[in-house]
Amino acid sequence: MSEPRSAAAAARLTEAQHRAVAELLHLSPVIDALGERFASAGEAIALVGGSVRDALLGRLGDDLDFATSATPERVLELVAGWADAVWEVGIAFGTVGISKDDYRLEITTYRSESYGRASRKPVVTYGDSLEADLVRRDFTVNAMAVALPGRTFVDPYGGLVDLASGVLRTPATPEESFSDDPLRMMRAARLASQLGFDVAPEVVAAMAAMAERIDIVSAERVQAELVKLVCGLYPREGLALLVESGLAAHVLPELPLLKLEIDEHHRHKDVYEHTLIVLEQAIDLEDGPNGAVPGPDFVLRFAALMHDVGKPRTRRFESGGGVSFHHHEVVGAKLTRKRMQALKFSKELTDDVSQLVELHLRFHGYGNGEWTDSAVRRYVRDAGPLLSRLHKLTRADCTTRNQRRAALLKATYDSLEERIERLAEEEGRAALRPSLDGTQIMAILSVPPGRIVGRAYAFLMELRLDRGPLEADVAEAELRAWWAEQPESREA
Repeated sequence: MSEPRSAAAAARLTEAQHRAVAELLHLSPVIDALGERFASAGEAIALVGGSVRDALLGRLGDDLDFATSATPERVLELVAGWADAVWEVGIAFGTVGISKDDYRLEITTYRSESYGRASRKPVVTYGDSLEADLVRRDFTVNAMAVALPGRTFVDPYGGLVDLASGVLRTPATPEESFSDDPLRMMRAARLASQLGFDVAPEVVAAMAAMAERIDIVSAERVQAELVKLVCGLYPREGLALLVESGLAAHVLPELPLLKLEIDEHHRHKDVYEHTLIVLEQAIDLEDGPNGAVPGPDFVLRFAALMHDVGKPRTRRFESGGGVSFHHHEVVGAKLTRKRMQALKFSKELTDDVSQLVELHLRFHGYGNGEWTDSAVRRYVRDAGPLLSRLHKLTRADCTTRNQRRAALLKATYDSLEERIERLAEEEGRAALRPSLDGTQIMAILSVPPGRIVGRAYAFLMELRLDRGPLEADVAEAELRAWWAEQPESREA
């Protein structure tokens, strides 16, 4: 193992060791009992991977990972009667899951796995030693172990030094590691986002050389890493690594394309940089209910990341030397939907993010408050349950360095939010819906369920948006007048 690169790194290393001791003492009733069961049966077992890393960082959670010499069938025998519950979902990959007290444990037989040149599924084989198991892991900071029951620290690849130095390296060569599992390239960017670590130059070089290998990995696995990256503490670092290495061209090609565009205000280096600033400002606006500490809001963050992806397709050079991106929000929403579908996101998430992208410029039609109450109601109606996120995205999209302009935009949006609140108070906080429902419409018009009821409901909704809440008798009179003008009314 190499020596720490500085006195500061050495101090961090010592601090990490103290944190790990405290975390492991907290876990002792579980890990010691588990270690003794396996040792008495002649099997080795160790706490491994992210669990050891997180113990060293002082943030160990309730999910614990173990590696063992025992086969999955033998593991099932050894935990029978001791575990509170057992599940075998991952047994085909050598993993047995159990719960004990308040902990969730995953116990995996020593193994190695690799992808064929064109395979989307790894081939898993069992290994015969802890060290061989650790070398197959993604990064040295995840290739440390605590052997049980004696709690012996095992670090054959210098993970503790790299953890103290804040560097991501691979236990084997990066080329070997990424050939075994190309998803590890995405994981490097994800860990850079979550931990704020630097990625070693040789790792970045291998990612750039092997970026196309990510194409053999399933969209679902790529999606999972991308979500964790976007929701990390330092997403800019992770996204920059995706772009720098060329991985983004395969998994999120809309992002590097933004580097080609100058934004219409000419106040940013490029739209790519503007986008990263908007993402960071959106994160600053995340909040939790009743002042609670917020968790990452993937919908808001991904909408911020994708909000301008329509600009490359809509750029036009104007006669006066300016640049325009007319309707880039509409094009961007379509591109966002297409990308999220390719990454196998759920329909709900895809709809929400795409709608935010399409609506993110709507506020700029507000001007100095010229919108009618009807326009404000339509803004609220179109945003629906995304209104709070739309507020945040719109505010985050202001990245001008002109303090006067920034203050004016803020004041204007404050005014719009105040109008929305005032209308809600004046008109009641019930959902924005007509005064008559479908059942009432059918009774008044003497029609069965069907297309006519839908058209009548849409008519009443337009009245609601234009004129606010109506008394039931007024709404009925308007409905009857509308019906009298419809051809179907003469056939009824």
